[in-house]
Amino acid sequence: MKKFYIFVASIFLNRQPNSLKTNKKKIINDPVFGFITIQSELIFDLIEHPYFQRLRRIKQLGLSCIVFPGANHTRFEHAVGAVYLMRSAISVLQLKGVKITRDEAEAVTAAILLHDIGHGPFSHALEHSIVDGISHEEISAMLMEDLNREFNGKLDLAIRIFKNEYPKKFLHQLVASQLDVDRLDYLRRDSFFSGVTEGVIGSDRIIKMLNVRRGELVIEAKGIYSIEKFLISRRLMYWQVYLHKTVLSAEYLLVNVLKRAKELVMRGKRLFATPELEVFLKNRITIDHFLSGQAFQGRSLLSIFASLDDSDLFASIKQWQYEEDPILAYLSGCLINRKLYRIKISKQPFSEASVRTLREKIRLHFGVDETDVDYFLVHDSITNSAYAAGDDQINILFKNGKVSEINEATDINLSSLSQSVRKYFICYPKELDIK
Repeated sequence: MKKFYIFVASIFLNRQPNSLKTNKKKIINDPVFGFITIQSELIFDLIEHPYFQRLRRIKQLGLSCIVFPGANHTRFEHAVGAVYLMRSAISVLQLKGVKITRDEAEAVTAAILLHDIGHGPFSHALEHSIVDGISHEEISAMLMEDLNREFNGKLDLAIRIFKNEYPKKFLHQLVASQLDVDRLDYLRRDSFFSGVTEGVIGSDRIIKMLNVRRGELVIEAKGIYSIEKFLISRRLMYWQVYLHKTVLSAEYLLVNVLKRAKELVMRGKRLFATPELEVFLKNRITIDHFLSGQAFQGRSLLSIFASLDDSDLFASIKQWQYEEDPILAYLSGCLINRKLYRIKISKQPFSEASVRTLREKIRLHFGVDETDVDYFLVHDSITNSAYAAGDDQINILFKNGKVSEINEATDINLSSLSQSVRKYFICYPKELDIK
């Protein structure tokens, strides 16, 4: 009977087992791009794999739905949309005489499909709280290597492209660059679901203008205005959505919730947590634990991470608001009930005197030690740079064959988009009523 329940659960979470699959030529109805056809059996099998199905349970924009109620789309949808744009880009380049073999086309499609597979719950929350210095890019690469072993080396070329180790550089640029299909999808998709129209870009036009010169991706001169719009839209989406001040407040609150939970567990406190989350709370996880294949609870750390999703965090946080520890209970309740910290943003750093005053008021109001004040006060900075000219630059191809970097080719001033703008912020509980 136990095996039967495990079988049923695997169907519910990961779709049907491979042995029951027959037709692998599927059509997905996407709200942004319409009908997307899955033309490759390898791509279909990767989509059906539990590692990829997990992305259905991870929101693309983390806690942005606290501000934009419609922003509940997932990394699954984003990855499938990126596949659609990648296949469109390949077709355009092949029609223009760029040599892309069938194996290369499938490999670069697999690379873009899996580019976000290492993302943890709620975007970067884990990277800043309960694991030590491990990026989602590193975990993506490890999961791809693990999948490659399972698929008997069928992802060899995809991994080389993903890591920029393949001679045709333009294939990697389609996956990861300042003008990749990842950005072309997420700007349109995030704009669609958030309702922020400033993010709408001409992705179809940009793809139609793609070409390759000297092994690198370029944009034909007729598409220069679409690139200008793309860069401006990206800058606006960062200020209006990705770095929205209320979203920042919520995300830093989440980070502090996880930090407090981990601190308590490391002291020996028993907290409710799903089995996967418990592993990361109980242990100081570093990249070496992943690379060494260390096992916890009879499972490799990588497979445990590949089972962790948004529901693990929120189910646990919902319970933590009733914990005996007043700090964890307060922080968790604030997040669950949207009682977010007040946030102030400034072009200049906040003075040390004002921060000290604020820390003292927090200490007295909540009756906490100086070492615990940081759970109630966050002060940091954010940066926004839409485009950074350098080795990874956007190049424009003119009819005479000349190639120029976008800043040289455009007739408007894009220098402000190339500059990194830094702003400073401070968060604290609203009940302090500090002016």
